[in-house]
Amino acid sequence: MRSTIALAVFALFASPALGDDHALITTQMQEMADAVAPGNAAVWDKYLDARVIYAEEDDSWKDKAWMLKEIKPLPKGLGGTIRIELLSWREDGNVAVALFRQNETEHYFGQTIYAKYLTNTTWKKRADGWKLIAAQVLAEKTDPPAIALSTGQLTQYAGTYRLKDSEPTYTLALMNGRLSGVRNGRKPAIWNAETADVFFVKGDPRIRKIFQRDASGKITGFVERRESWDIAWIRVK
Repeated sequence: MRSTIALAVFALFASPALGDDHALITTQMQEMADAVAPGNAAVWDKYLDARVIYAEEDDSWKDKAWMLKEIKPLPKGLGGTIRIELLSWREDGNVAVALFRQNETEHYFGQTIYAKYLTNTTWKKRADGWKLIAAQVLAEKTDPPAIALSTGQLTQYAGTYRLKDSEPTYTLALMNGRLSGVRNGRKPAIWNAETADVFFVKGDPRIRKIFQRDASGKITGFVERRESWDIAWIRVK
């Protein structure tokens, strides 16, 4: 009996999971994610360092007091889950850096939407365990759904465009029923319509190509918009 108990105790303390820091921190991150919907601020209070700096995907940054104040139950009609996925891990003494992906499924007034966030975290091993001392959250952008435009609709966009008072040119042409753009001899890229006059290239969801028209409806050029910044291209033919 004693030997059986001794073996059990040895197995418990020798278990790789108990001594595996990256597994422990991943578990803590999942606990924090699970605490968001019900608004369980106690979990965040347990794992956030007193001097944490937390940069959010909405371009704000918060300290611990601010973070804890925001952890409240979701209002009626909202719900969901967040699944944590460890992407990369570095440990140096009592400091660890862990890059996670947060896979979010959100139930929004009867509809379901999905989002992914890259979260880079820094942890410090204190006397009472690993504490989160810094984090930065980035929303992973995805391509929007494309719509189909007729050949007649696409033809109106074909032409040559250039930057104002500059040499670079963009040539748009129809290829197999799709709009293709080539800038100064570079590799062609298919322009996909998000709506009429608004296009995007797959794999580059930060940028939209938005066509401009004059009072008569004639296309005069387009802008490449990245967030709130525009680069204007003028139609030359």
